[in-house]
Amino acid sequence: MVRAALWLSSAALILPAAAFAQSAPVPATGDDYHRDAPPEIIITAPYARNQADILSGTSVLSGEELTRELRPTIGETLARQPGVSATSFGPNASRPVLRGLQGERVRVLTDGIGSFDVSNTSVDHAVAINPLTADRIEVLRGPSALLFGSSAIGGVVNVIDSRIPRRVPTEPIHVDAIGTYGTAANERSGAAAVDVPVTDKVVFHLDGTFGQTDDLRTGGYLLSRPLREQAAASDEAEVRELADLRGRLPNSQSRMWEVAGGAAIVTDTGNLGFSVSHLDNRYGVPERFDVADHDHEGEAEGEEEGHGHEQVTLHVRQTRADMRAEVNTGDGFVEKLRVRGGIANYRHDEIEDTGEIGTSFYNRGLEARVEAVQAAQGAWRGAFGGQMYIRDLNIVGEEKFIPKSETQQFGLFTLQSFDLGAFRAEAGGRYEYSTARAAADIDLGNDNIRRRFDSFSGSLGASVGLADNVRFGLNASHTERAPSAEELFANGPHAGTQAFEIGNPGFAKEISDGLEATLKGSGDGYSFGLSAYHNWFRNFIYENPTGAEQDELPVFQYQQADARLWGFEAEASARLAKIGETAINLDGLADYTRATIVDRGPAPRIPPLRVLGGVEAQGRLVQLRGEVEHVTAQDRVADLETTTPAYTMVNASVSLRPFGRDSKTTLMVSANNLFDVEARRHASFLKDYAPLAGRDIRVTARLAL
Repeated sequence: MVRAALWLSSAALILPAAAFAQSAPVPATGDDYHRDAPPEIIITAPYARNQADILSGTSVLSGEELTRELRPTIGETLARQPGVSATSFGPNASRPVLRGLQGERVRVLTDGIGSFDVSNTSVDHAVAINPLTADRIEVLRGPSALLFGSSAIGGVVNVIDSRIPRRVPTEPIHVDAIGTYGTAANERSGAAAVDVPVTDKVVFHLDGTFGQTDDLRTGGYLLSRPLREQAAASDEAEVRELADLRGRLPNSQSRMWEVAGGAAIVTDTGNLGFSVSHLDNRYGVPERFDVADHDHEGEAEGEEEGHGHEQVTLHVRQTRADMRAEVNTGDGFVEKLRVRGGIANYRHDEIEDTGEIGTSFYNRGLEARVEAVQAAQGAWRGAFGGQMYIRDLNIVGEEKFIPKSETQQFGLFTLQSFDLGAFRAEAGGRYEYSTARAAADIDLGNDNIRRRFDSFSGSLGASVGLADNVRFGLNASHTERAPSAEELFANGPHAGTQAFEIGNPGFAKEISDGLEATLKGSGDGYSFGLSAYHNWFRNFIYENPTGAEQDELPVFQYQQADARLWGFEAEASARLAKIGETAINLDGLADYTRATIVDRGPAPRIPPLRVLGGVEAQGRLVQLRGEVEHVTAQDRVADLETTTPAYTMVNASVSLRPFGRDSKTTLMVSANNLFDVEARRHASFLKDYAPLAGRDIRVTARLAL
């Protein structure tokens, strides 16, 4: 860890030196500073690329759409994007699910660097990224995500903020602020950011966030129909009462605050910046109600009877430091050099209803990337670089399920593209060396274990223009992923999944070969995109119920097998009419994933078919939108998994832009789940106990000065 930190610091000092050879500031008008980057440009790519040129599914959430979709968690914020679902472990812990894959197979980043939390370890652990600070969120699905690590086999979510400023405002002080009130959870949240130019090249940044919610009000009953029927048939009155529970979701309240400061030097030849932030998030984990009959004879004196799972509160704290540097090197082979790095200390305590700390998670993380962007050589351009990631995880307490472990990854990557007009080609590759080490642990019954993996991943694709602004693309990929420490070394009770998990330190690499076809087009008043994909997995890692029970929990053994995953994503929009300055637009999306473990059956927690359609009136000052989302039933389930019924939600919103359509200043009122339906996400471990929010009227004000 120390050597890596020294390496990162040295790179930060050496690389930007050339950036200050000239003193002229980056030219930027006040209007430029307030304007969002175009949504069709993908910033997460090594060099700015149009969505139509990327040979896999991509999504961008920014501007007014981001304001409308903003929720306290990154998973719920993105849940209506194509190919995206969410883990929805209550309203406070929801991580994105991309193409049916979650956990280790999806990387959640902030400005290209990991979140340094333990949200990949358990579904009840929140992501340590605050959506309220986001300027835009980009989702990369498929092979294009491999630039950020072999574990990103499902995709990458990159939250882009301005904590390290990229530009110098021309006004004496620049202010961005947002405030939201939501009725479903009595949600009160607000964030404000200030950028102050000290000179024509130096800018300081400060932001703060506060959010608080009460217990979430859900649509319909709390328990799913099968659990209600089981409860209603009980011989015990207190169990029968559970069948009628509806409304507020117990122990789903939250309170969060965050502060951050940053500074940057910006010139016309580069920039160098740093930021420091601290996050404090305290939230309840919704109860799992026990609907089984119990014989209370013999209970210890004073032991509390009842049929609810204990009410646990998680208290998350994280302090992290980030740096970013970029140098325009001139007219040589390399056009730009970039360094991005971060380091963090993370801790969360799982607090029992008695007030005692049951289990604590400690995580120290370091990640750094160096990218060299090649100057365009006619039709050829590209980028190459290196990345390292180090994580030290230690769990202390009664629900420790993996030993103290260290993970190290070192990778080299490249992306090369060729643009011949009607025909475009792209090739990418990544080599990654990774180690996973577990310390000896008497409680878990393991010795010192160390595993090493060499992983090679690559993709090759091409696209051809079929007509003006219409392109068909085909991409082939080969991906190798090293098993995570959790998959290798787990051997204990896991409260978040209500399972006793057992890993396998002898696992081989998980390997996937995939094909993806895309069809994208746009023109005056219309756009569309279609992605269809198929992945063939070898050594696919999954949890298999053994039928045994330990510590009063079912035993799930991590295993490897061949698997198949295929699906599609489609989205389109069209202008139906234009009345004066107001455009009437129709848009829609659909997505579907089917995953099968060979010789066993369906993979668990795969979202079903979903379709969403909306109509929008976009005026200069006012925007109106209505939409309907239908999610079909999921009855293709794995062993011990329950089915999930279909649901249909209706949403509507109206927004006012008093300073015109190019301004970020907006006032929005939105009504979500207008008809208060009972809805459950199949990807959620908690779906049978915690439905989604009921009717939620949200008022959001966003200010940019």
